[in-house]
Amino acid sequence: MSVVGIVVVVALAIFAASILGAWLRGGTGGPQGDIKGIQEEMQRLLTTQAQGISAQMGQVSQLLSQHLTEVRRELEQGVTTASRITADAQRDMTDQLRNSTETMNRLAQHLGDVQKSGQELTQAAQTMQAVLGGPKSHGVVGEAQLETLLSDVLPKSAYEFDYEFSNGVMATAVLHSGRKLVAIDAEFPLDACRKVVEKGDEDARAEFAAAVRKHVDEVAGTYILPYEDTLDLALMFVPSESAFVELLLTQDEQGRLDDYCRQKHVLPVSPNSLHAYLSAVLVGLKGMEFEENAKRMLAGLDDVKKQFDRFAQAHAEFGSQLRQIQDTYEEASRRFASAQTALAATALTEPTQEAEIESEGAPAEPEPVQAANNGA
Repeated sequence: MSVVGIVVVVALAIFAASILGAWLRGGTGGPQGDIKGIQEEMQRLLTTQAQGISAQMGQVSQLLSQHLTEVRRELEQGVTTASRITADAQRDMTDQLRNSTETMNRLAQHLGDVQKSGQELTQAAQTMQAVLGGPKSHGVVGEAQLETLLSDVLPKSAYEFDYEFSNGVMATAVLHSGRKLVAIDAEFPLDACRKVVEKGDEDARAEFAAAVRKHVDEVAGTYILPYEDTLDLALMFVPSESAFVELLLTQDEQGRLDDYCRQKHVLPVSPNSLHAYLSAVLVGLKGMEFEENAKRMLAGLDDVKKQFDRFAQAHAEFGSQLRQIQDTYEEASRRFASAQTALAATALTEPTQEAEIESEGAPAEPEPVQAANNGA
């Protein structure tokens, strides 16, 4: 029930009670006086109730106005916050769309560069295929390509071309891996691979497999020399990616060619795989260099520690000497203070003794002449 309804009910109850009271009292003025009194009482009660209702309505209106103001303010804040959130979301979405667009553009550009590089690589492979037609020319081109790869990836101190072992064997190149050597061969039989590409029959493939196996035996027997400080591994450089793929896929009655290479500890590498292998070697060399620097640093720190220990010892000795000097100084100060005290005491006693000596050595003064003698 609302506040107004409650007020009306209370007013009617008071009005009924007033009428009942006036009727029971039965005034002297008769029915007309009762009616008039009742009207006046009703008028007064209605006025009072109207004033109360008006005041309560004012309070209710004020409360409603405050509530409406707060609701409006909260709605305005909510609308402002929602607008800000919407603006931020739109801005973030715009930034993400822009970044996505830029990323897609870069990816498209990179894809174009990759396609272009693939076309250039295909053309280079075709050109190399044409150049490596003779058995003499493929070794020269392989050596030139190998030298380019080595010089592009490794420092000159990490490899050496035309390395001659003590037994007179000449390696195309060697890698310096610490105190060990890794020989690289660049005489892969590309002419046999060319016949496989041209003919594509089983005879050409069998001839290619036989040529590769023979060359792997030569590499293993020539470049894996433990007494020459070589690792138990040699690299067989294949200067053509297509020839490298053909080597990996070729299989004869003796098995796969790549398995045979692993059995002989000969690692076939193409230009791309050799680049990756050389990058790993470079990381290892940098690690070894870092290790050497760390050793030198540790040696330097050890020298610094020794110097610091010597300094600490000298500092301790110097502190001990300072303490001795301080003790000597304090002892000298005490003696000096004692001497000053003795001198002060001596200075106070000397005048008294001199006065006593002077009083003992002086002649006696004559007694004064008495007055009686003067009178005689």
